Amino acid sequence: MMSRDRFTAIVLTLVVWGLSGGVFGALFAGVYQILSDLGLSGWQPPVVAATAAAVTTTALYSAMPVALMGAMAGVLASIGALILVGHDLGLTVMAGAGGVAGVVAGSFYAWIAQSSGRPFAETLTGLLAGLIAGGTLATVVALTGHQVGTLVLAAGVVALVGSLFQVSERWMVSHGAALLPGGLAAALVAGVVATLVAASIWLLGGGTAFSFGGGAQDILGQVRQEIGPGFLGGLLGGAITGLTLELLGFHLEDHA
Repeated sequence: MMSRDRFTAIVLTLVVWGLSGGVFGALFAGVYQILSDLGLSGWQPPVVAATAAAVTTTALYSAMPVALMGAMAGVLASIGALILVGHDLGLTVMAGAGGVAGVVAGSFYAWIAQSSGRPFAETLTGLLAGLIAGGTLATVVALTGHQVGTLVLAAGVVALVGSLFQVSERWMVSHGAALLPGGLAAALVAGVVATLVAASIWLLGGGTAFSFGGGAQDILGQVRQEIGPGFLGGLLGGAITGLTLELLGFHLEDHA
């Protein structure tokens, strides 16, 4: 008979990893579609999309207060830049504004909360996992030549990133947490998240419209169509991977 604590841990793992995987899958699908529509091909869309989604989701999963500060700063900086400059500003300006605002917000958080270097180590683990997963996906697609649906792509990437993150996390955190002082680590993580948020707003808003002109609505429509399957695939991939790892004894509920 399964104990109550064990049952609770499994249910909590399914919920947390399922929702985290859904967010990851939706981000991956949206960024992948936009990059493809912008003319990028080959290894670039899967690697960039997987890395961006992995960094964002990892920060939210394991360093949520810092990530939320960065996300809020990225949104506010993007809105301010659009108001002051207009929709014709470039990606570099928008992302740079978000990054600066994120660094300031992260520094403020580190000052009031006495943050450690753990957020940086966790996010770095996600970054490396995203690069490996995106590269693996691009290699498999290139070698097989098969066109895989968004749901399957998202599920596979989420499963691979989640597994890599969990297996390497302890070693990465134990070594990476000492690389930067707490204040600088929080500022860097918040700055990275804010930069990604600002870049996403540029792609989904002014940048997409400026680049595609009258076809922007078609592009956004394609992105919206891919987000649903991406979310579902990520949810399934995250839930199944989380359940498997929990049953193998990784005790994922310690993160929730």
